[in-house]
Amino acid sequence: MKPTIVFEGRREDPEVFFERVLRSAAALQRLGIGEGSVVALMLRNSPLALELMLAARWLGAYWCPINWHFKADELRHILADCGATLFVAEADLLEALGDVAPAGVAVFCAAPSPAFEAWPPLRDATPPLAEPARPTRGPMLYTSGTTGRPKGIRRQPPTEAQIAAAQHKMRQVIGAAPGMRALVSAPLYHSAPNGYVISAAQQPDALLVLEARFDAEATLALIEQHRLTHAYLVPTMYVRLLRLPDEVKRRHDLSSMRFVASTGSPCPADVKRAMIDWWGPVIHEAYGSSELGYMTLLDSRDALRKPGAAGRALDGVQLRILDDAGRELPPGRPGRIFVRQHALTEFSYVGNDTARREMEVDGHLTMGDVGYLDGEGFLFIVDRASDMVISGGVNIYPAEIEAVLQAMPGVADCAVFGIPDAEFGEGLAAAVQCVPGVALAAADVQAFLKARLAGYKVPSMITFHAELPREDTGKIFKRLLRAPYWQGTGRSI
Repeated sequence: MKPTIVFEGRREDPEVFFERVLRSAAALQRLGIGEGSVVALMLRNSPLALELMLAARWLGAYWCPINWHFKADELRHILADCGATLFVAEADLLEALGDVAPAGVAVFCAAPSPAFEAWPPLRDATPPLAEPARPTRGPMLYTSGTTGRPKGIRRQPPTEAQIAAAQHKMRQVIGAAPGMRALVSAPLYHSAPNGYVISAAQQPDALLVLEARFDAEATLALIEQHRLTHAYLVPTMYVRLLRLPDEVKRRHDLSSMRFVASTGSPCPADVKRAMIDWWGPVIHEAYGSSELGYMTLLDSRDALRKPGAAGRALDGVQLRILDDAGRELPPGRPGRIFVRQHALTEFSYVGNDTARREMEVDGHLTMGDVGYLDGEGFLFIVDRASDMVISGGVNIYPAEIEAVLQAMPGVADCAVFGIPDAEFGEGLAAAVQCVPGVALAAADVQAFLKARLAGYKVPSMITFHAELPREDTGKIFKRLLRAPYWQGTGRSI
């Protein structure tokens, strides 16, 4: 756990970084953090963010990465729900959000602030922890659900066999290996890049280039400058890279790249083909979820042979396709995707065990996605049984947005759903039915939501309807609202 980190052009000595991890672990311990405790983090990509995650991991505590786009109401719910006893955030975020931490939660900021105590001085004044690492529990990730409120995923500590299986899986999915020279610019509050940096940081002699944000041309320059071998990228980043002028693409030597990992959202076949033509057979796509982990992997060779596939089951993963009655379906017949795997420990949703139990059939779990297996065992995903939208690799649950929008004066009912977006894969649309006699504008709806939700949850397309289409049960018929946007695109998600 002594990576060489490069951040904003500065290279950090691995021994110095590791000592900071142990100092942070000691400081956390003095503040009462131990096995099973929760440390909440609302930090942008930085060495400090990784340092605190590794320090919590060393103590056997959970770290809870929180999206720094969240507004006060969203943050207040997570801090109360996760049971955190310590919260570290960016100074500017804390100053903007105000007093959101529940009573009893110690609050620190990442840099000096007149209103909050800064973490680095406390860390630097604390001697490094001399105790061995405790059994890891991993992150406590929050994923929104169909009920509208984010749910926290709490895992049990893994066994030695599960740790070994998880390490093997990360070698398959991200190419984790000693000496890897990796780039991560995706936000660390997302589960996949969070797991990526934790895994990369544990590789002997690893170099980790951590960027505050993604920039297409800078990515090419960093690969050439540091002779990078690995990267975590998502389809939206591929699109931006491919849009660079040809002379910019030709300017940089990318021959050092060996393994690009992509997860979070399906990659359009034409985008993937273009990346393989440019970068070579280094592109790998994995299908997974925060709850169920990585399930399948598709390498470049199979991507060209099986356009649109999500890959084959990883080692130790069992996939089943079941109909609504729980019967297994033959190859080519779509149904709900169920998985069982041994690399992940048992998990529960914080305070919502019912939602966890509803996912399971005969020891196999589902997120509600619909797909089929072909004759060679390749998984194809054709739809999501839930309303979830994946935009730029970010999971967005319309129920959360609808719950806020329904409280807007003048709104009688509404439906939020996914529509095609050339850059992000999916965007958001809202269909609104106003109270009789009330006239609202799209800008009114967007302003109301922006004041209460993170910006990426605000639909870009707002339409108004005298009556929303409904099924016989009275439920809004979202499929009829979605269908016109997807006609002619050749895909449904």
